[in-house]
Amino acid sequence: MKDLFGKALLDYQNGNYTEDLITSTNISDDDELPLPYLFRDYQDMPKLEQKALQLSKGLTLDVGCGSGSHSLYLQDQGLNVKAIDISKGAVEVSHARGVKQVAHLALLDETETFDTILLLMNGTGIFETLNQVSTYLSHLKSLLNTGGQVLIDSSDIKYMYLDEDGGFWQDINANYYGELDYFLSYKGEAELPMKWLYLDFKLLQQACEASGLKCEMLAEGEHYDYLAKLYV
Repeated sequence: MKDLFGKALLDYQNGNYTEDLITSTNISDDDELPLPYLFRDYQDMPKLEQKALQLSKGLTLDVGCGSGSHSLYLQDQGLNVKAIDISKGAVEVSHARGVKQVAHLALLDETETFDTILLLMNGTGIFETLNQVSTYLSHLKSLLNTGGQVLIDSSDIKYMYLDEDGGFWQDINANYYGELDYFLSYKGEAELPMKWLYLDFKLLQQACEASGLKCEMLAEGEHYDYLAKLYV
């Protein structure tokens, strides 16, 4: 991992913003990810993110904190928040912006327990592939205090495989349609490819049941996206 994401965040934080991140997947072309969007305030966040923040309570873990926008909002609301990210640059930026507790840490290496765990901006992406979902859900369950909750969002991207007549065209021998190869580049340099998982709600619900978690749909967005609550 070259941490181009972290490099881009640091550039923006330090006043060196000259271009945006470029993202693509194995089923989509290049698209710009504007750096200012990654530093957005509460009022500029999607409704599902706003709802997740409104429902957060107690000691909170912000997984994949990025620039720390979610953590900063929750801190302002008086919550005790720990932010983690696998990007060193993101951790540095979050700290510089005022996140009080931030660590360079992967979710599976977290050992503390929490009342709320946030996984936002397609939180299921961190699971990478369908066969790793149970591992992550079991770990998330182990991190919950009594009465705790996981607030996670994702999208059902089946629509990306529909033809003009509404037919589903994915290769039946291929992996689950939500498993994508994700590519990122910044200032002409390419990051190492990674796996990224979009998980439809029905499959998430089934995986939760197998892991001893309850899964409740909290809200649906305008484009096949949803916010779910996982709890014991």
